[in-house]
Amino acid sequence: MSHRRDQKEALRREREAREQQARAAEQRKKTVGYGAAAAIAIIAVAVGILLLTGGNDAGSGPGNAGNVFPDGGSFPEQTVFEVGPAAKAAGCQLQTKKGTAREHTTSLTDRVKYNTNPPTTGRHYEIPAQDGIYGEAPQDEQLVHNMEHGRVIIWVKPSLPAKQRADIRALVEDDSYQMVLVPRRNMPYVVAATAWDADPAPNGTGELLLCNDVNDKTFDALQAFRDEHRSQGPEPIP
Repeated sequence: MSHRRDQKEALRREREAREQQARAAEQRKKTVGYGAAAAIAIIAVAVGILLLTGGNDAGSGPGNAGNVFPDGGSFPEQTVFEVGPAAKAAGCQLQTKKGTAREHTTSLTDRVKYNTNPPTTGRHYEIPAQDGIYGEAPQDEQLVHNMEHGRVIIWVKPSLPAKQRADIRALVEDDSYQMVLVPRRNMPYVVAATAWDADPAPNGTGELLLCNDVNDKTFDALQAFRDEHRSQGPEPIP
């Protein structure tokens, strides 16, 4: 068990280093070529948005989780690290689905009918959503592209008690690298996690963790699923 924990901690340190490098690269990309006028314009737009929204957290972008995923949650220390036993202990189901396609759509009006709910693989919009926590989910077509890039998505029914939604947010924020958290009303589970694994080529495999209840063991299952499938997409991008 201690060996597994050491492995997990080493992987976390590696992910944090990659995330820091990616953020630094992104910051350099954003700043290169920007003059003073552009900076002033960006600040003016940001101030305008802040004034219009009152500075609250009720939007639909990453990090703007609003009242869907409140702050202040917590979750138990992980005790089961293998995804199979963790899912069984939590009363969750594990499913796999053969990948269907990897083609891009060029418009968000081009809706795709996916073979699972939540979706895992298939045709998807050419631009993925940003990683993060959402008060309103991006379209499925964007999120499927995220999974192609190796992201793990946690989907939560917004009717779940606020305390449990806060606890799930805390879990995601504790290790947020390549993670997306979204609400989903129209799924038959209270919590689900999905990923798109690369094997077998060319279309890979859809991976699902499906839970009808949230209990202490659910957090083990979510963490084990995340650690098993993160960064495993057909087109992995840091």
